[in-house]
Amino acid sequence: MKKSGSLKKRAFSKRISHGFSGLVDRKKHGFTLLEIMIALAIIGSLLVTLIYSLNYHLGIAQRHETLTIASMLAKNKMGDIENNPSESKGEFPDPYADYSFVTEVKESPYPGMSEVSVTVSKGIEQVKLTELAKQTN
Repeated sequence: MKKSGSLKKRAFSKRISHGFSGLVDRKKHGFTLLEIMIALAIIGSLLVTLIYSLNYHLGIAQRHETLTIASMLAKNKMGDIENNPSESKGEFPDPYADYSFVTEVKESPYPGMSEVSVTVSKGIEQVKLTELAKQTN
């Protein structure tokens, strides 16, 4: 009698273990909808952050490019008017047609010197260079 009782216990325990292992096996073969939705939410938030950061840094790079070109144009214009300081306005030729300049000459507190300034602008960005030059009379 003991043998049949132990056989019944083994058969019952096999049924229980097969039932639970079937659930575990099913879960190993795929993802649930909730897991996929959470993964997509995480990926989406990372992409939004990445795109925002990229846009911000591209704006900074464009502003730096504008200021660098304006500085170079101002130095070039300053070299042109250094020998003969005079006031003028204008725009630069292509490919810098978007940039404009204004030159000013003021008297300096130092005798025999003039304060010469060049302002180069594009949109709202401006670069102003000022230096002292010997007055020509």
